[in-house]
Amino acid sequence: MFMRMTVTVAVAGASGYAGGEMLRLLAAHPQVSVGALTANASAGTRLGQHHPHLRGLADRELVATDVDALSGHDVVVLALPHGASGAVAAQLEQSGAGALVIDLGADHRLVDPDDWCAYYGTEHAGTWTYGMPELVRAAEPGDGSEPSDRAPATQRELLAAADRIAVPGCNATAVTLGLQPGVTAGIVDTGDLVAVLAVGYSGAGKAPMPHLQAAEALGSAAPYAVGGTHRHVPEIAQNLRTAGAGQVRLSFTPVLVPMSRGILATVTAPVAPGVSTAQAREVFRAAYADEPFIEVLPDDQWPTTAMVTGANTTLIQVAVDAKAGRLVTVTAIDNLVKGTAGAALQSMNLALGIPETIGLLSEGVAP
Repeated sequence: MFMRMTVTVAVAGASGYAGGEMLRLLAAHPQVSVGALTANASAGTRLGQHHPHLRGLADRELVATDVDALSGHDVVVLALPHGASGAVAAQLEQSGAGALVIDLGADHRLVDPDDWCAYYGTEHAGTWTYGMPELVRAAEPGDGSEPSDRAPATQRELLAAADRIAVPGCNATAVTLGLQPGVTAGIVDTGDLVAVLAVGYSGAGKAPMPHLQAAEALGSAAPYAVGGTHRHVPEIAQNLRTAGAGQVRLSFTPVLVPMSRGILATVTAPVAPGVSTAQAREVFRAAYADEPFIEVLPDDQWPTTAMVTGANTTLIQVAVDAKAGRLVTVTAIDNLVKGTAGAALQSMNLALGIPETIGLLSEGVAP
């Protein structure tokens, strides 16, 4: 049994895609009351001007993002640009607001300050509990100590005790969930990973830029952040080390494709000798057998982004390319749901002692 309660949730950065998706999920949560909605340049406008699909909240006014507006809530969600969440979080801490704070940006995901500086170029804001309930914790990131008799805490246990949560990056979610069972079972070599991701344009945010306009995007696929420069690279490596990997070498290439939502991540890795497709699929199915939002598909089916649109679902299929000696995993998620707002809500539920699946759907929207 759990105590039924109503929690008030404020959303900073409500006019953006991540903030809007967070509000869509919060509006359907039976134990949530949506509180203050804040923005920067859009302060003073109505939410419906930015998210006309959110009819129940369309008349709500966006106010300036400051501590006074965000204080007095049970939960504060920071849907802010990278580099902006840290400052707001620090102000909330100084004010003694006492809320559960959930950061949808990157500011608090990375453990290593050097990784942050190398990929983001600013001072590291600190590390919060990582908002991926399904993350396997075989060891602490970078821990070279001798094995302990005590099993490490699960990610769900850490989230249940958290008051600060850093939501994973969407690409990092797809690659991590699509590969970690192979890592924990020891059937892949993480020293030679290749990941190519088809990514929907909402992953690039709402900022008006020429290459994101329909005239440029429709009918075209465009790679970006090529050659190891994407900011999710150190996050993926961090997650795989947490799952038990030693050295992680990752070639990561995202490609924008003309769809609004979704990620289809294809990852390959050298596979242990003698491992068949059937054996690899059994490893993945056993690893995710009890996960409410992860499914390894039947043998004759492969994931598509359309299958997960609007859902907090991760769909996975794996195969062994015997001639190449590599495991191939294909993973589909909705970048705005399981890749962002859904992970935030799932983690929020755990932190508040609410059943993890409340307010979240596993069924997608089709056609």
